[in-house]
Amino acid sequence: MTRVSWQAKQLTVGELSERSGVPASALRFYERQGLIHSHRTAGNQRRYTRDSLRRVAFIRVSQRVGIPLAMIREVLGLLPEERTPTRADWARVSQCWRDDLNTRIKQLEQLRDRLTDCIGCGCLSIDICTLANPEDALGEQGPGPRRLKA
Repeated sequence: MTRVSWQAKQLTVGELSERSGVPASALRFYERQGLIHSHRTAGNQRRYTRDSLRRVAFIRVSQRVGIPLAMIREVLGLLPEERTPTRADWARVSQCWRDDLNTRIKQLEQLRDRLTDCIGCGCLSIDICTLANPEDALGEQGPGPRRLKA
């Protein structure tokens, strides 16, 4: 196990992987996607600033609640690159998803509360299903599939 000094200003990909619990391959993927950034040494080795640990943690938590990488990248773009983000920076970023997360929570609660009835009814009708088509919003668009169009 590699020990990283708290005074270390930069981490190798292996050190970042060990500290974050995220495989190095995933870290390289995050970098290709523009979610985290590294600097290269004279020997072309990746070096990450210590604030990358917080960014990686933020990415992982965001992924766990179903936020797409494109949205994560957009919000991470609001953080400063020239300095370590402060608590206020992170608070501002977290506000970006509050409404979306509240909507997801409401949808999950509805699914939990209606799932037994839905499975038990066997209707398989998107026209009247209160889970797939609340308040028959899709029925107003006429006949035919709406959500599953290729």
